[in-house]
Formats: sequence, C-alpha cells, structure tokens
Amino acid sequence: MFWKKKRNQRAEPDTPAKTIGGLFHQLKSNPDFIHFNHRSDTFTCWISFFHTLIDINFVHRDVLSFLYDRRVSSLNDAVRVLPMEKVIRTKDLTEIQAKLLDGYIIVQEKESSSECLLIPATKNHGRQVTEAETETSILGSHESLVESIEININLIRKRIPIPQLAIEEMRVGKISNTRVCLLSIDGVTNKENLNTIRQRIQSLEVTNLLDVAQLAILINDNGHSLFPQFLDTERPDRIASAIYEGKIAILVDGAPAALLLPTTIVEFFSAFDDYLVSWPIASAYRLLRLFAIAFSVTSSSFYVAILTFHYQLIPKELMSTLYTSRNSVPYDPIIEVLLLEIMIELLREAGARLPTKVGQTIGIVGGIVIGTASVQAGITSNVLLIIVAMSALAAFITPNYRMATTIRFIRFPFILSAQVLGLLGIALCYMLFVCHLIKLTSLGRPYIEPIFPLRVSDLKDAYIRLPYNNQTMRPLFLRTRDPGRARPKRVQAKKGKHKSDIDE
Repeated sequence: MFWKKKRNQRAEPDTPAKTIGGLFHQLKSNPDFIHFNHRSDTFTCWISFFHTLIDINFVHRDVLSFLYDRRVSSLNDAVRVLPMEKVIRTKDLTEIQAKLLDGYIIVQEKESSSECLLIPATKNHGRQVTEAETETSILGSHESLVESIEININLIRKRIPIPQLAIEEMRVGKISNTRVCLLSIDGVTNKENLNTIRQRIQSLEVTNLLDVAQLAILINDNGHSLFPQFLDTERPDRIASAIYEGKIAILVDGAPAALLLPTTIVEFFSAFDDYLVSWPIASAYRLLRLFAIAFSVTSSSFYVAILTFHYQLIPKELMSTLYTSRNSVPYDPIIEVLLLEIMIELLREAGARLPTKVGQTIGIVGGIVIGTASVQAGITSNVLLIIVAMSALAAFITPNYRMATTIRFIRFPFILSAQVLGLLGIALCYMLFVCHLIKLTSLGRPYIEPIFPLRVSDLKDAYIRLPYNNQTMRPLFLRTRDPGRARPKRVQAKKGKHKSDIDE
C-alpha cells in the first residue's frame, strides 16, 4: 500500500491545473517562468510570463512603461493605454495557459484574480528566408518556406493578394498543441475536399505533431502504401499556383514545407520550372523524367532476368563482352546486383547524413574507389557497374524527394521477381503495382488520373504540357466550384491593317 500511495502522490503535479493560481504553482519550478508584483503610484498588478518566449525589450518599452501612467488604475484603464490592438481580457483558464505558452504576458489586478489581460509579446527566433534546398530553382523564385508559420503565410499571401484567400487555424497534439493552417480560396476550392481534410485533422488523437511529413502519414488515404499521396513542397510559388488551381495547402508551425492536396502521381514528376519555359521543352523534360524512372526501376531487374533465364535475347556482338566481363565473377547475377545496389544505397545515405562538404566527398570518392575496386577484385562486372550507376543517376531526376525514395525502394521487388520468374516476374510485379495504383486515392480522388479514369482535358498538363491557351479549365479531379481558368489573349491587328516595326 505504501508504494501505491507514493505513486499517487507523485502523479498529482501532472494533473491539469483548475485555477490560475494552481497553474502558476505548477510552473514556478521552471527557471524561465517570471511571476512578480508590479507597483506604481496608482496601479498594482501581478505580471507573469516565460522570459524565453517573449521579447524582453518589448516588455520594458511597451508594457511596463505604460503601466506607470497615472491614468492607469484598473485593467480597463490598462487596455485603453497600452499601445497594442490585440489585448485579450479573459477568465478562460485553457486560453490563458495556451497563450502563456505562446509567448503572451499575463497581467492580473490581484494574485488570486481569475480574470486577467493577455498581451502578445512573442519573440520569433528562426532562420531568414533562403533558397530552397530540395527543390532548387533555375528560372523561378529562389524563396523557400522556413520554420515560422507567420513568415510562410506572408510568403503565400503576397503571391495571392486577394480577400478570398481563406486561412483556417487548428491545434493538433494533446501536449504539443501545434498550430496547423489550411489555406484555400473561397469560391474555387471544393467544399467536400475541405471538409474531409478538416475532419481528418480534427479527429487526430496524438500527443505531439512536429512536422508536416508526420501529418501527411497520419491523414493519408492508405497508410500502408509506399507511394506518397500528398505532395510536399518548400516553394511558396508552387503553393500559390496550386491554391489558384483549387487545391488545399496545409502549413504546420515549425515545418519548412507544406502539403498540397489532393494530388496525382504525375505531379511528383513535374517541376515548377516546367511552367517557366516553352511548352515543347517542358514536355520533353517531363517525358525524359518518366523514361528515367522506368529505366531506374527495371534496368537491374532486366539484367538479372536476361542473364539468368533469357540469355538467348542477348545479341551475339554483346555476348562476348558480357562473357569477358563476368568471367571472373564467382556469384550469380542476383548476388552481384544486390551487392552493388546496397552499396549505392549506403553511399547515398552516408552522403545525406554527413555534413555537406564531407558527404559530397564520401559520395564521389566512395563511389569511384569502391566501384573500381569491386570490378578489379572480380566481385562485380564492369557492365553491371555501368547499369547500376546509370540507374542511380536516373533516380535523382525525380523532383520530389519522397517519391524518389519510393522509386529507389521498389527496385528491389523487381530484382527479386526477376530472379524467380525472369521477365514474367517483372511483368507480374508491374501488374501488382499498377493494380495498387489504380486502387490508391488522394483525399478520395483517383491517384493516377488522368489515365484512370481517362480524362482527356487533364492530359493537357500531365505527361506533357500544352500551351497555356489550351488550358482553359481547372483539373477535373479537383471538382472545383469555379472550373474556368483565365486564358491569355493576344492583341492582334485588324484585317487589312499593318502595324509597322520601328525600323520600317
């Protein structure tokens, strides 16, 4: 019984405070919590705050100096005198606790008073707006999101300067109480999509939420799928473009990225710079990316299948080269391929986790040294080394990091299928992935649209990008309330009239 009593006694401080005095008693052991009595000739009050969360210069300059004013003798007088418009007067203990931890100052007339003033004095620490790290830009904007949600909203608002931009804020996490904002355009965004994502976020029962990638895992349609169902981006220009289309953007405080939803698989292979070049060049680059992805997924598995089961398909001119290359290799093709693929993944992971300068050196030197040494030692063939290197290079062409990770991972099921059934195994693996993609959805919308279901109008900005004059409608899968899109017009001279150039 003694240990049970001790256990209950130790659990008491963890219980939520029921009064503002109990809240201060719970917080007084924190060295950064300040609670003191402020006195002037006409007004006496108690002031409380966390000095690590507030701007202390603001407190002395814009709060304490005005509380010394002789016109201040009550909280009502303080509200009129303080030089800020957002002063909250409340008795709600939940709001008091939340605002205190957000960087607000609490002002009470008496220490035991349940009513108080909440004065915003938040001190913002964080890095400045810099260039995007994972989505580098050549032609477009070089600004990227940062960890402050206020700065991120500012970057988006200046690109969408319309009153219809709606921002809805929610809190997620029983302990972290993280701010989450939904951004959309009234009159354009589908209300069903907005209600669906709102319900999913509000129904979350988690203790903490620290990043937007964590939120994407919690609210996606299929948590067991390898494929990301929401597009994450750190570029405010891409976010603004998606919101104009009728999509929803999700920002999480502390995360330097945003989620765009719903989305399709094609959007993971398109870069925002595609919209800043002529349409033939943009279409060529998109097709190149799709070819590179197909090559990256199947090149190693084709090597295993052909050398294991279908060597008759090898041309006679190439057969001698392969024989010479594999003459000293003691392993089967599957072991040879797995050794090189795992080595490439180890080098990539080491380069990503080490500091930038060291990581680049490890990636380049390690790849050259280990690749050359493995060929000279007879562990792998030089032909396979070329194939695996080209496959790794092709995987880097994917603009989205999460999709690139998925592409690298699904190579291994194809390699194992090729070892078991050859080309038939590769075909069966393709069928399984296609069936999975057909069933997959993003916020209830088809994931591989416009291929399934077939929507010809959406093909204009999918695997290729047609001119802007041909894209007069927003994507059909978004089901926007305003399906029309502005079409640029060219001013043409009237018939029979010729406008001379400046040199004519």
